[in-house]
Amino acid sequence: MILVTGVSGVLGGLVHRRLADAGLPVLAGSRTPQDGGRRVDFDEPAGLAGAFAGVEVLVLVSAGYAEDDVVTARHGAVVEAAVRAGVRHVVYTSLAVSGERMTIAPPHRWTERALAASPLGWTVLRNGLYAELAGGLAAAGAERAAAEGVFRLPWGGGTLPVVAREDLADVAATVAREVREALAAGRPVPHLGRTYELEGDAVVGGAELAGALARALGREVRYEPSPLGEVWDALREGAAPYQVGHAVSLHSNVASGFAVAGPSDLPGLLAAEPRPARELVEAVVRESVRREAVAG
Repeated sequence: MILVTGVSGVLGGLVHRRLADAGLPVLAGSRTPQDGGRRVDFDEPAGLAGAFAGVEVLVLVSAGYAEDDVVTARHGAVVEAAVRAGVRHVVYTSLAVSGERMTIAPPHRWTERALAASPLGWTVLRNGLYAELAGGLAAAGAERAAAEGVFRLPWGGGTLPVVAREDLADVAATVAREVREALAAGRPVPHLGRTYELEGDAVVGGAELAGALARALGREVRYEPSPLGEVWDALREGAAPYQVGHAVSLHSNVASGFAVAGPSDLPGLLAAEPRPARELVEAVVRESVRREAVAG
C-alpha cells in the first residue's frame, strides 16, 4: 500500500491521482479525509502510527506552511511514526539546490538528515520552484501593469529557475510506483538512498514576467526593479510572519544571483520531455488577467 500525504494541496493531489489512475493500491492522507482516505494530521503525532498502519511506501509531501520549528516537529513526528508503523520506504519532496540559501531550506535539509539517520528506506526528491509561483508573482502585478504599464519586483537583474509542478508530480508517482513494485516482488529497491535534483531548465527574470503581462494585457509593460522593502510593506497586513520572511528571502536570493540551478536529474526520471515551464508562466498570467476581466 502507498499513502500520499497532503492530498488537499496541489502537488499531493496530483501524485495521488496519478497513482490511483495507474491502478495502484494508494491511500489519500489529509486532515479532512474523504472517500476512504486516512486522517493524517501532522500536528497530532499520537495518531500518525495508526494512520500509517499497513503502508509500505509513504510519499511525504512537505508540510512547509508554518514556522521552521513547527515544520521540523511535524516531519520528525512523521519519521518516528513511520518507523513504529513498519513503513518500509519514504519518498520525501524536498527543495532543490537553487533554493539552498533561502529561508525555506533548513526544514528540508533537517528532514533529509532525519530520514538518513532512521532505519527507513528513503528517496529524496529535491523539487525546484514552481513555474506557477513565478506566474503568480507576475499576475499579482497585473492591475498596476494594466493601469501604468509598469511591473515592479525586487529582483534586480536576477533570474529564477522554474519547473512545471506536473513534472514533479510525475516523478514522485513514478518513484513511488517503482519502489512499491520492487518491494512487492522482493527485488532490489530502485531509488533507495538516492537524492534527486529536480530543477527546471527554464529561468525567468523581471523582464520575462513583464513580457508575459504585456502579452496578456495587450499593452506595453516595462519591468522596473523595486526596493526589497516594498515586499515588507505589501505583506505586512494579512500575511503570517513566516510568509513575509520567506517571500523576502526568495526575492533577495534572486536579486543577489544565488537562485541558480545545478545539474538536474529531472529529464532522466520523466517518460517524456519536461513541460515548457515558461509557457506555464504565460498561462498563469493569461488566466489571471482573463478572470479579472470577467470579474470587472
